[in-house]
Amino acid sequence: MEAEPGPERRPAERGSPARPRSPDLTPERAPPSEPAPSSERGQESEPARGPSPGPPEEGAQALEEFAALHGPALRASGVPELYWGRLLHKLEHEVFDAGEMFGIMQVEEDGSEDEEMREVRRKGPNPGVDLSYKVIVTREVGLQAADPNSIFLIDHAWTYRVEHARRQLQQTPGLLHRMANLMGIEFHGEVPSAEAVALVLEEMWKFNQTYQLAHGSAEEKVPVWYVMDEFGSRIQHADVPSVATAPFFYMPQQVAYTLLWPLRDLDTGEEVTRDFAYGETDPLIRKCMLLPWAPTNMLDVSSSTPEPPDGHYQAILEENKEKLPIAIRPTAYPHEHIFKVCTDVHQVLSHLTHPRFTFTPREADADILYNFSHFKDYRRLSQERPNVLLNQFPCENLLTVKDCLASIARRVGGPEGPPWLPRTFNLRTELPQFVSCFQQRERRGEDNHWICKPWNLARSLDTHITRDLSSIIRHRESAPKVVSKYIESPVLFHREDVGMVKFDIRYVVLLRSVTPLRLFAYDVFWLRFSNRPFALDDLDDYEKHFTVMNYHPDVVLKQVHYDEFIPAFEKQYPEFPWKDVQAEIFRAITELFQAACAKPAPLGLCAYPSSRAVYAVDLMLKWDDRPDGKRVMQPQILEVNFNPDCERACKYHPTFFNDVFSTLFLDQPSNCHVTPLL
Repeated sequence: MEAEPGPERRPAERGSPARPRSPDLTPERAPPSEPAPSSERGQESEPARGPSPGPPEEGAQALEEFAALHGPALRASGVPELYWGRLLHKLEHEVFDAGEMFGIMQVEEDGSEDEEMREVRRKGPNPGVDLSYKVIVTREVGLQAADPNSIFLIDHAWTYRVEHARRQLQQTPGLLHRMANLMGIEFHGEVPSAEAVALVLEEMWKFNQTYQLAHGSAEEKVPVWYVMDEFGSRIQHADVPSVATAPFFYMPQQVAYTLLWPLRDLDTGEEVTRDFAYGETDPLIRKCMLLPWAPTNMLDVSSSTPEPPDGHYQAILEENKEKLPIAIRPTAYPHEHIFKVCTDVHQVLSHLTHPRFTFTPREADADILYNFSHFKDYRRLSQERPNVLLNQFPCENLLTVKDCLASIARRVGGPEGPPWLPRTFNLRTELPQFVSCFQQRERRGEDNHWICKPWNLARSLDTHITRDLSSIIRHRESAPKVVSKYIESPVLFHREDVGMVKFDIRYVVLLRSVTPLRLFAYDVFWLRFSNRPFALDDLDDYEKHFTVMNYHPDVVLKQVHYDEFIPAFEKQYPEFPWKDVQAEIFRAITELFQAACAKPAPLGLCAYPSSRAVYAVDLMLKWDDRPDGKRVMQPQILEVNFNPDCERACKYHPTFFNDVFSTLFLDQPSNCHVTPLL
């Protein structure tokens, strides 16, 4: 079972300084998953020239159409309108004239670096190389910012999504050689070696850039990463840069480029630089963002992450454009009332058969609105139709969005969170604390595997496991993310066909009311399994480290029902009866909902009397050692999903929605397959 849809996405900049995140581009189809052509067009001494523009009126119309289509993206990236006309010409005719203006200079290190930097370089992938590069202006008259022609196209040498990177390096002819040369990694073999691939995968975070598609499926919205060609990749960092760059997707040709334009006039011989932490003004966060290129010690920064202030939650409410309801009295329906249900959830339409519920296609006639998507205007609904019951609560994103979940959980466990939630940092607002925590663990020799997850995507999309601090820092640029401690010692399950694998558990919980807090767990739980034996290696091996297989048609989906799982589990772990394990799981779920409902909206779930909800709580078990030395299984809540996909529940338990509706809307849980938690 998976959440469909995921919780509402919120703006990336919420609660953080005004740093632009990766641009949202709007192509008609996804960008290429294979590498871009291995040209070095940014350095061509004889750039391509297109035909002269047509009559002025044709050029004006073409520019107007170009501005209508691409203007929003160009403005969002800060590209001055002065350059749009020549940009259109260069795009239409593939004019790569950077070679007429710029050159790449090879620079030998002068030996002035301090001992710490020399040690960092000695430990790097290519410690013997003392050469670096910079880009300079070579045109005799320099570069003038007021010249409409002063905008340039940079080609992309490699475009990919992270989960495909290793396979592309292994299988795409010439790609590994080019990336190794571009990144300063010595590799002269004919066949891609595992060592060379690993070095490129590590070093690429110093060269990667990113953008995200604004439209399409959830899979198509997963961030795209790319490496600029040799010209673009040689442009170095400066806190006060001389040029700006931005990714740009040209829709007519379905091609992505990077645009470069000057921020001021540059003289001949002057270096071309860009700001690798563009838009960030906070000195401490800039220091963290530049860490992949300028390693620095952050151990003096506190890693403590207390719960955010009240204004943080108010900002979330406003950015979600959610309007809280007015106070109403609970509605009392007659004992034998037949409820009219208006729903767009197919599984409800197909499987709700209880005689006290009937369907209506008209919202105006409904007693119950059971919607697939999120409500927004609770205020209007509470004013105009206070008697209508709903399948969601105002402010429930505090549970279903991962950064909010971590924040409210600190009400239970303090700044480091409760024992049932992996240590989690919001990379938008808690980056320095995370870097400090990472470095402290590294100094103590503790496990440092982490998992980066988007705030609000389900199905393990755009989710990455790594020990590489640079990778985690750069992932912050692609989309709003949290980073959580990866469970390095999970409780495993023995599959006879595979061996000891990871598994996770999904419980469906029913929230009847916030005040008083009434919570139920469905008696059936669901299991998902990895397909390969677990080990802390091959971190990009999906079938080893992830359990969501039902959305991947080419992989095996292992199904084990709960009543088969329990005896098998107890046979494998005879000292841990399932009833005791489940009691700890229920304790964790209970504490989470108590925390979520402990404060009034928008700091907690709104106690709206007409609201009810179904959530799915996904969790794992990990091994933990208590102070007395006893080894225990500690539940670890991974995420909470709104409006979960209940296909398997309906297939194997036909009364599922009858039980859900009886518990939530009839307040008759006694004859249903549910267990009261509160």
